[in-house]
Amino acid sequence: MRKIIHIDADCFYAAVEVRDNPKLRGKPIAVGGNAERRGVIATASYEARKFGIRSAMASATAMRRCPELILIPGRMSAYREASRAMHAIFTDYTDLIEPLSLDEAFLDVSNCKLCRGSATLIAREIRKRISQSIGITVSAGIAPNKFLAKVASDWNKPDGQYVITPGEIESFLAGLPVRKIWGVGKVTAARLEKVGIRTCGDVRQYGLFQFVQQFGSFGEHIHKLACGIDDRPVVSQWRRKSISVENTYPKDLADLPACLDKLPELIESLDRRMEKLDQDYQINHSFLKMKFNDFSQTTVERQHCNPTLEDLSMLCEQAWQRGQIPVRLLGVGVKLNDLTETGGQMELFEK
Repeated sequence: MRKIIHIDADCFYAAVEVRDNPKLRGKPIAVGGNAERRGVIATASYEARKFGIRSAMASATAMRRCPELILIPGRMSAYREASRAMHAIFTDYTDLIEPLSLDEAFLDVSNCKLCRGSATLIAREIRKRISQSIGITVSAGIAPNKFLAKVASDWNKPDGQYVITPGEIESFLAGLPVRKIWGVGKVTAARLEKVGIRTCGDVRQYGLFQFVQQFGSFGEHIHKLACGIDDRPVVSQWRRKSISVENTYPKDLADLPACLDKLPELIESLDRRMEKLDQDYQINHSFLKMKFNDFSQTTVERQHCNPTLEDLSMLCEQAWQRGQIPVRLLGVGVKLNDLTETGGQMELFEK
């Protein structure tokens, strides 16, 4: 039985800003892009969230909801520094650390002997050390697997923790809303609700085979997590599946030629990111993302190993034909094969 801790910083970017400027404490603040240049909110403080401000919301919308909102452009260097300091604390307890982003990570402390081997005490000590040495607060979830630990970390936010012991899994899941399961969005939740499934307990009334028959292959994922089954290990070395760049434009791109005109600079940015990849990756697809000014979006992709301007121009034209209205965002990227997962580069030539 594993002992998994999920650590999640509370309003991370905003918390760092308040730490460095105490005059902001208690005020509605958000870190995000300029409202006049179609920026979006990255993080909002709890004071700002009372106005309905949330991550990924347009900054202009946030300012309308809260005219007193203090909008801060953000300082990635400060956030990375705080993230590295948190990670350094984690390493005192385990080498099995799986970062999900700058502000959250899974820790497998199954073999840790500190704090009498108690994952609950370890999480409490980590939270205390982060508060004292870094000046921000984090919340923690402690459980036998990753799914439950992540759900639990959100239970007593901010600056709290919640423990789900093996003996409590069944009772905890009985009333847990099914939308808490990874991958269950509004559409899937609505489909489940149509047949009376609102909680994980409702899912467990079905046998696995019956559930998969009704909801397809994704039904297996839902059913297993609803039963508390999650065998995924904490993976300390993360490998990329894709790499991309995108840009939201201050002024809509009026037509296809205007979109095509922006591709060279996007490709140049993508190439710079690609230069940082090691040789254990192989490109297998390129893709282009287009978001129209009505906020609908589409993505088109094509299989090839080294996309050119001509290739991405073709994808751009296909995407444009799906909307044929002004465009607010363009993105390009590639999907990758990790050769370390398939036996290395020689395997490509041995088949």
